[in-house]
Amino acid sequence: MLTDRQQQIINEAIIIIDKNGIQGLTIKNLSKAIGISEPGIYRHFESKFHILVEILDEFKNNIQGFNQQLMKSNLTSLQKIEKIYQTHLNILTENPAIISVIFAEEIFNNDKTLYKKINEILQANEELISQIIEDGQNAGEIKSEVDKKQITIILMGALRLLVKKWKQNLYSFDLKLEGKRLLETIKILIVK
Repeated sequence: MLTDRQQQIINEAIIIIDKNGIQGLTIKNLSKAIGISEPGIYRHFESKFHILVEILDEFKNNIQGFNQQLMKSNLTSLQKIEKIYQTHLNILTENPAIISVIFAEEIFNNDKTLYKKINEILQANEELISQIIEDGQNAGEIKSEVDKKQITIILMGALRLLVKKWKQNLYSFDLKLEGKRLLETIKILIVK
């Protein structure tokens, strides 16, 4: 469990990454943004690396909790897919700075530990959606003639592209509305 100060550091680190890229995240910039000394940052985290690890661990833990609740629910497969889209779009609309971290795994390529953590997050999402698709195919909700892996790629890739487009267009359109339209279009393609 993070302290309030650690959570503040994490939140500010995400904002700095969003504004200045990973190279802009320095202990000096972080301490200046928060208004505490650099040694004050080090009292909470050993290094920039440990801050990044905590950011990714927090994402991973949140995703795992969400995934477990979703799979225990009595929702249909299509309702689960809708829930995934709605939840992601709500979170990203409320906290657009996190896009720079969760949809930019290439920034972690130079560190095996961080790259592994981001891969675990992506893998967990892929496995969840794939399982939901398989369940939907078995229940006759989703076309079984289309491979579950391909449908998973369509769902994940389409959401990712929409979010990247929203960020690149400086958040100039209603992400939730466009996400809903996108999912309705995908459903036309996959629903039995």
